[in-house]
Amino acid sequence: MNVLGYAAYAADAPLAPFRFERRTPRHDDVVIDILYCGVCHTDLHQVRNHRGASRYPIVPGHEVIGRVRSVGPAVTRFKPGDTVGVGCMVDSCRHCVACESGHEQHCATSPTFTYGSTDRHDQTRTFGGYSESIIVSDGFVLRVPEGMDLAGAAPLLCAGITTWAPLRRWQVGPGSRVAVMGLGGLGHMALKLAKGLGADVTLFTRSSGKEADARRLGADRVVISTDAAQMAACAGRFDLIIDTVPYVHALTPYLPTLSFDGTLVLVGYMGALDEQLNTAPLVYGGRAVAGSFIGGVAETQEMLDFCGQHGISSDVEVIRVQQIDEAYERMLKSDVKYRFVIDMSSLKSQELDA
Repeated sequence: MNVLGYAAYAADAPLAPFRFERRTPRHDDVVIDILYCGVCHTDLHQVRNHRGASRYPIVPGHEVIGRVRSVGPAVTRFKPGDTVGVGCMVDSCRHCVACESGHEQHCATSPTFTYGSTDRHDQTRTFGGYSESIIVSDGFVLRVPEGMDLAGAAPLLCAGITTWAPLRRWQVGPGSRVAVMGLGGLGHMALKLAKGLGADVTLFTRSSGKEADARRLGADRVVISTDAAQMAACAGRFDLIIDTVPYVHALTPYLPTLSFDGTLVLVGYMGALDEQLNTAPLVYGGRAVAGSFIGGVAETQEMLDFCGQHGISSDVEVIRVQQIDEAYERMLKSDVKYRFVIDMSSLKSQELDA
């Protein structure tokens, strides 16, 4: 199937139109016309080869909202016209311990990612949601609840599930005390979801100017993390801290704010932290530092259903695909509240202009 997309051809080149072939649909596939695609920091990292492993051309995008065009003969859960989503993965081995327990993101042979991966059946490359349409196995397609704002739903498929998964793993609910580090694409979703689950929610931030927005998004209080007195007042308070900070930063100052058996879970940064972690608050306080990576298919559907029931969506700025390079530059400056989403109908004007 010949598809128009928007691609990065090199790390230092602007994204541009790209025609490519989608693989032939298989018996369990769903063909989806893309309506909206969220813009994730991972897209920027991949496009600009920040991790040194990008293969060009790249069609980014793993926060996909679309409408089913057709389904394979083995598909029973979806039909043409359904509104659906596709997140960060489009396949996995499906039989390892992680996959069988519903954690396909930890597949022993690595999941097949929505873009930048190799299809495990026919060895074709995967291309993402900055495109007209996508073909995905029905086991990795998600149902979007009726009535959801579709643009606002797109980032739920990455930012939403990334923050939902630790909230569920550590059993957050009424009476839980949760803190969120950082107010960005991930942080604003962590506030909304933790509040939706009934937790008492605090935002840690270095900026005093974020209090009004944080409270609007669900924070019960805001703590300036550079203020020693405010930090000391939080000692032993939090059952869970969700760390959404996407760059190198110190963890040690936050550890004393955890309660006994509390956990700080990293979701925003992958790589070496250039600090010597003080383990005393961990050892003496029975505390832990952990990591969490997106989420499995079933828990992503659970998160979407929860958001549909509670009227939760991402705060977004909708753009045309032709604005994507500008959006990347603004992301680097944190100049978005809180997530860009591409209206993929703008691709049609691209083709008309060509």
